[in-house]
Amino acid sequence: MNSKMRNEALESSQVVTNQIINNKKLIEDLSQEILRLNPYSVVSIARGSSDHAAQYLNYLSMAKLGLLPTSLSMSILTLYKTKLKVSNSLGIAISQSGQSPDVVNPLSYFTENSLGSIALVNDTHSPLAKASRWTVPLLAGAEKSVAATKSFIASLSASAHLVATWSKDKKLLDALEYLGEDLQKAQECDWSLAVDKLADARRIMVVGRGYGLPLALEVALKFKETCSIQAEAFSAAEIKHGPQALIEEGYPLIIFATQGPTLTSMLELAEDMKTRGANVILAAPAFVKEKSLTIQSTHAEELDIISAAQSFYLMIEKLSLSRGLNPDEPKHLSKVTKTH
Repeated sequence: MNSKMRNEALESSQVVTNQIINNKKLIEDLSQEILRLNPYSVVSIARGSSDHAAQYLNYLSMAKLGLLPTSLSMSILTLYKTKLKVSNSLGIAISQSGQSPDVVNPLSYFTENSLGSIALVNDTHSPLAKASRWTVPLLAGAEKSVAATKSFIASLSASAHLVATWSKDKKLLDALEYLGEDLQKAQECDWSLAVDKLADARRIMVVGRGYGLPLALEVALKFKETCSIQAEAFSAAEIKHGPQALIEEGYPLIIFATQGPTLTSMLELAEDMKTRGANVILAAPAFVKEKSLTIQSTHAEELDIISAAQSFYLMIEKLSLSRGLNPDEPKHLSKVTKTH
């Protein structure tokens, strides 16, 4: 019998296909309103996996719109009660449940004091949806496994859909039409080598850069959640600024080398880490001969991390089970987390 985590991860391709179709008119109308408002900056509000999706949104906002994004430190509003100057900003919260007060309350602040607020949320009847000026439904359906899969992927696709429409990026919009099909192909990628290599791992370093950094953050979280592996995520640009001091013979290192400007430097890093004795697991496109794992290429390089997440989720579920753990019910965790 499949775990809930695996079943929900396998639903991602259909979730994304339905989401792109059903949200098209909503996002077009919303984008027109945002263009009219012309915000100076975007402020993302999120926790956990949703915050990793928000980092992806931030990268897209910079790359496609030239906007300066900020990841909000929510305690500035919830605990320190600071009055922020946000009159020319747009607040965007991302959440699966839409329940946590330290996401809901800051978004309410943006609704009242900024140009506008958007909730990318799965539960459209949640307090977060009610606190927002505009709601973009993730349309992921019920997610029962504690470890988020399809809701994270849906957060990435909704973020890409919003920014692509807002920036009028036709290539990215066209690529989104094929994303569901690309995710189906990603489900067929064989990542079993990683299960074998990490069977006894107690720690791991996860590396990405550019659009790949939000993926590295999510991957590190899932190693902790589902496999009880102490995992740290780093930008490839930061490795030589200290973290490489941890590398010793056999140290596991998973590197995500996606298409685009970061690819060459990621491949060079992988070779460098091998010479230092690291047990390098290189996830890369099919044309990279040195790869350990294949990342299914999508129709736009900005979307490749979504297909990588799809393949990773199916792998990490197997790894969790192989270690005698239950990926649906990580110890000490619950599905809905409420922090203040």
